[in-house]
Amino acid sequence: MANTVRTIELKSRKIILVGTAHISHESVVEVSDLIRQENPGRVCVELDQNRYQSMMQGSSWENLDLRKVLKEKKGFFMLANLALSGFQKRMGEGVGAKPGEEMVAAIKTAEELGIPWSTCDREISITLRRAWAKSNFWNKCKLLASLISSAFTDEKLSAEEIEKLKETSELEQMMNELADYLPSVKTVLIDERDRYLASKIYETKEPVVLAVIGAGHMAGIERWLHKLDSGEISADTSDIDFVPPSSKWTKVAGWIIPAAIVALIVASFVKTGLQGGLNTTLQWILWNGSLSAIGSALCLAHPLTIVVSFIMAPLATLNPFVGVGLFAAIVELNLRKPKVKDFERLSEDVTSVKGFYKNRITHILLIFLLSSIGGMIGNFIALPVMAAHGL
Repeated sequence: MANTVRTIELKSRKIILVGTAHISHESVVEVSDLIRQENPGRVCVELDQNRYQSMMQGSSWENLDLRKVLKEKKGFFMLANLALSGFQKRMGEGVGAKPGEEMVAAIKTAEELGIPWSTCDREISITLRRAWAKSNFWNKCKLLASLISSAFTDEKLSAEEIEKLKETSELEQMMNELADYLPSVKTVLIDERDRYLASKIYETKEPVVLAVIGAGHMAGIERWLHKLDSGEISADTSDIDFVPPSSKWTKVAGWIIPAAIVALIVASFVKTGLQGGLNTTLQWILWNGSLSAIGSALCLAHPLTIVVSFIMAPLATLNPFVGVGLFAAIVELNLRKPKVKDFERLSEDVTSVKGFYKNRITHILLIFLLSSIGGMIGNFIALPVMAAHGL
């Protein structure tokens, strides 16, 4: 217990940090016991309001408008959220703990004792979208790979392994590996949230505050609390609480591939004549359309969805404002509309590969993702092939 609790003595108040593993049954018991023992003036939990509502009342999936999610380009972020939720749930299955159960225990214990409590984390959608926006192309690819692997892994941890997640040496090693593999993601997921969590905890007014947080945030939050208390920084987090707009380069980059494709086709017609130009165009259509269709086929999409993926991929490539994944997913949505049972079983189905394919909601999101990836790979293969044929 000593390794997971730190008491921070500030100028005129005390903040108790309780580090947990989010799928640890032992953390659930420790949190509840510590709140009773310390009887703080306030309890803070590492949740945002939406996650709190979801955990306490269940997700309102029946109100989900999947078509709207896709059209607003939020399909990837919803899939990422579901994949991460499923990963955490699988990790906790072997020890009988649900993800975030220690947060629920903290809230219930605080309410039982009449202690005010508050959430102190940043909205998960903002965190995910900031991580995506701040990643370069290569890191985006690695982030996608991590997402897919987390969705389809069957790895489970023992109770002993889960408790080791709270040890400083284990955490430092994991943070170092994340920083090496995805530095921009580590900055958003860990460093920014350390500051955000510390600021929201510091903004409370009670003389004794107990904060229940992931053990990986303890050292960072402690550093930020001392900076806040010394006046070195303010508690204003507005600069990290929004999704950064696309840069001018990102907007321009979206037109580079369409421009390159059109230029190669035009050059081919000019240099090799009608037949050569048509052959170059056909090479692009075949690579782009076929790999997008293969992406949909890997998801066991409806045959018509696969055909639409092939036909629409070249057209979607020429317009950066839409993607082939949108067309494929909406066609699948119309052909195989999610049923009530898909919404009811969503939290269970995201814990297995079979569930991802069986549930029509996650199935549609997978089609959206893999048809898009297929079309993108097709373009990268097609460009040098077109150049070789047409120039």
